[in-house]
Amino acid sequence: MKILLTGFEPFGGETINPAYEVLKLIPDNIDGHDIIKREIPTSYKSSIKAVGELLESEKPDVVLSLGQAAGAFGLRVEKVGLNLRDANSPDNDDHRASHEVIFEGGETAYYASLPVKAIVKKLRENNIPANVSYSAGAYVCNNLLYALLYLNNKKYENMRCGFIHVPFFPEQIMGKNNIFYMTPDEMRRGIVLAVKAIIENKVDIDFIT
Repeated sequence: MKILLTGFEPFGGETINPAYEVLKLIPDNIDGHDIIKREIPTSYKSSIKAVGELLESEKPDVVLSLGQAAGAFGLRVEKVGLNLRDANSPDNDDHRASHEVIFEGGETAYYASLPVKAIVKKLRENNIPANVSYSAGAYVCNNLLYALLYLNNKKYENMRCGFIHVPFFPEQIMGKNNIFYMTPDEMRRGIVLAVKAIIENKVDIDFIT
């Protein structure tokens, strides 16, 4: 199985983005499955173009995209992608979106096709803070998640895909109050465990116990 991991470039005045930096620490093979790691532009349009090209060239069986969320407590595994762009902050192309749809004719929302609850269960069992999230916001992270799920439904039906929001690294919280962070090694361990949960669970579990 080929698993594509993506992480965004820095945005919002930050000099690093842990969503991509952690990918540099992930091995190229997990439990016998090939891991492809790529950086994605923090741009509404360019992120969709970049991931579309990756799907064509790499033909992955699984796509797990990562994005930074300053308010995330641990790893936030997203359940829903919404067909909406609406955020006060501009993307890295200086586009500020308001009440925009991502794909005309697309469903209002799509559910992630990864085993969201199974991922959270495995993370918690290994002492990694994690939760299921039912809103990925309406910025570039949700934009990419929705685009992946739209393509999953319309073109790549055998692919599974989803999204995890990650918190800051320690060096990013200087001067910020009450902000949760994870060390690079803890985040690396969490993403590897998430991949293992994806490999182990073709369908999701019903409950997190």
